[in-house]
Amino acid sequence: QAQLVESGGGLVQPGGSLRLSCAASGSIFSIYTMGWYRQAPGKQRELVADITSGGSTNYDDSVKGRFTISTDNAKNMMYLHMNSLKPEDTAVYYCNGRRGSRWYTSWGQGTQVTVSS
Repeated sequence: QAQLVESGGGLVQPGGSLRLSCAASGSIFSIYTMGWYRQAPGKQRELVADITSGGSTNYDDSVKGRFTISTDNAKNMMYLHMNSLKPEDTAVYYCNGRRGSRWYTSWGQGTQVTVSS
């Protein structure tokens, strides 16, 4: 059964760091472009960063230089290293895979990131 489970969120002060994890139920990173998405209250879900099966990465302008996406294919894990966090990074963060117009799985519960002093 296709499943992705996000973890690692929490409350952090501005300027702090967090590492989010996404556990996949199978070896999918060679097939799908994997991505981290976020949804803030009252806003639509947006792409934060993604990584292709070939390892090419793409970041939203708002997180460039602060966030790093990576995968560990042996462990079927994807990560989002977040540094220099800002209050506007506050959102529920989700992971998913995409292949053309097809999503790997339905959206999970996500993990809440709150940046506040």
